[in-house]
Amino acid sequence: MIQLDYVERSHSTQTVPVVCMHCDSPTCAEVCPADAIKKTEDGVVQSARKPRCIACNNCVLACPFGIPKMLDDQALMMKCDMCYDRTSVGKKPMCATVCPSGALTFGTREEIEKLRPRSRPLNRFQFGQQTISTKVNMMVPRDTPTEQLDVTESMHEPNQPRTVRLAVMDDALFEPATG
Repeated sequence: MIQLDYVERSHSTQTVPVVCMHCDSPTCAEVCPADAIKKTEDGVVQSARKPRCIACNNCVLACPFGIPKMLDDQALMMKCDMCYDRTSVGKKPMCATVCPSGALTFGTREEIEKLRPRSRPLNRFQFGQQTISTKVNMMVPRDTPTEQLDVTESMHEPNQPRTVRLAVMDDALFEPATG
């Protein structure tokens, strides 16, 4: 599922892709009383499974990134699952495939760093006192001194335009080849 938010600007409407961050400890799965949300061995947090989801909305309320959406007509939570049907067979997620600006990319750490040599990946996000680590990385300038992004800090600067590039990287692909 590719979700887009529409942001009204004074002169145009922008579309902003809303991708799941695939948290290392996904709050959405932890608060699900029906155990409907699973994390795969390779770190992908799946959408709720139809026979188990009870449409309680806990996952929607718990996600610090606001990713899960409840489809009321189907009584089911849906969210980005990194196009698991595609990535599990070696294809790129659809959002990275169709992104017209190239802001969304998918690949190994080496591939991403080659594409953006002046950037480095961050996958730790600070929400007040809580730090969340994710599978999705944001590319920041290489000389950025911080090791995590303070999400709440950016919430207090509503008039500051921000350009953020997301890169989905698979940690399993970072291991050096053997033999």
